[in-house]
Amino acid sequence: MQEADSKTMRGRGRPARPPEEGREAAVQAATWLLLHEGYAATTMEAVARHAGMAKKSLYQYAANREELVALVVRGWTDAFLPAMAHDAATPAEVLPLLKDILQAMAARVLTADAVGLFRLLCTEFPARADLLAAYQRNGIERGTALLAEWLQRQAAHGSVAPGNAGEVAGLLLSMVIAEPLRQMALGLLAPAPAWDAAPRIDAALRLLGGQGFSLAGASALRGS
Repeated sequence: MQEADSKTMRGRGRPARPPEEGREAAVQAATWLLLHEGYAATTMEAVARHAGMAKKSLYQYAANREELVALVVRGWTDAFLPAMAHDAATPAEVLPLLKDILQAMAARVLTADAVGLFRLLCTEFPARADLLAAYQRNGIERGTALLAEWLQRQAAHGSVAPGNAGEVAGLLLSMVIAEPLRQMALGLLAPAPAWDAAPRIDAALRLLGGQGFSLAGASALRGS
C-alpha cells in the first residue's frame, strides 16, 4: 500500500496530476503571469511555482517560455475545433453553421484574458518579438487557416462557390474579431461575455450573403 502511494507522489511530494489537468494548470499559471507580471516574469520557474508543480513536470508541456505562450494561445484556437467539425449538407446550412463557428471564436478570443494579452502586445518590452511571433502563429494565423479550411470543405462539397477561402476568412475575422478586439483593448467595449457578438456576426453574414449592401440600379447596370 505504501509503495502504491509513493508511486502516486511526484515532484517534492505533490500528488501526481492527470496530464490534462497539469496542462491546464500550466496554461492558467502562464496566462496569469503574462497579464499580471509581464513577459519577463513569465519564466519556467515562476510558472511551475504558480501552477503548484515541479519544474520538471512543466517541461512535459513546454520546453521554454515561447512554447508556454504558444500553449496558451493554441488553447484558444483549439476551442474552435468542435464547431468546425460540422459540414453543411445543403447550401442553406452554410451561414447558420458559419454563425456557430464565429460565435465560438468570439466567445474565446474576446475574453478578458485574450484582450489583456493583445493589450500587452501593443506595448514595448524585451523579447516582444518572440511573444508576438508565438501569438501570430498559434492565434491569428491558425484561426484564419482553420476557418479557411472549413470554407474550402464547404466548396468541395458544393455548398459554396469556389473562391479565395483564405481571403474570405481573413475579412470575416477582421469584421467579427479584430475591430471589437481593438475597441476592447482601448476600453471602449467590455470583453465577452459582457459584450454580445451576435449582432455583429449577423451583420457580417448578411454582408457575406449579399443582403447587407447592394448598389442601387445594379441589375440595370449589369444589363446595359
